[in-house]
Amino acid sequence: MPAEQFLEKLMHEYGDELLRTCYLYLKDYQLAEDAVQETFIKAMRSYDTFEHKSSEKTWLMRIAINCCKNVMRTRWFRTRQNNLEDHMNRIGDDPINDFLEKDSVSAAIMDLNADDRQIIVLYYYQELSVKEIAIVTGKSENATIQRLSRARGKMKKILTEAGYDPK
Repeated sequence: MPAEQFLEKLMHEYGDELLRTCYLYLKDYQLAEDAVQETFIKAMRSYDTFEHKSSEKTWLMRIAINCCKNVMRTRWFRTRQNNLEDHMNRIGDDPINDFLEKDSVSAAIMDLNADDRQIIVLYYYQELSVKEIAIVTGKSENATIQRLSRARGKMKKILTEAGYDPK
C-alpha cells in the first residue's frame, strides 16, 4: 500500500479519536489539531520502525500523547495556561457559567491533572485495555491499575462536589 493511502487509512480510522484525546489533554482545539497533525507526520516517518508489538491505535496514541507532552513543555504553553487561569479567576462568580461548567463530565476530566486525565481518556474514551494503556504510558499493568483507580477516585470527588450522585 502506498504511503499516501496508508496515511489516509490511519487518518480515517483514528483521526477523530486522536483529536478527542489531544483536546482533552491540551484543553485547546487548535493545539489538539496541531498535535494530531504532528502525530501523523511522526507516524509516517517512523512506520518502518513500528514493530507491531501493539495495535496501530495503541502506537498512534503513544505518539499523540508524546506530541501533547511536547506542547505542554513549551514555555509559551505554560505561560498561556497560567494567563488563562488568571483570567478565569478574575472573571469571577457567574453562577450560570459555574453551573454549566460543573455540569459536564468533560469539565471534570479537564479539572484532573495531565496524568490522571490521560488514563481516564485512554480507558473510557479510547476504550483501551489496561494492558494497552500500560504499553502507551510505558508503565506496568499494576501501576496502570493503581493510576486508574486513583483517577477514578478524583473524578468521583470532582463530580460529587459538582452535585452529581456518585451511585
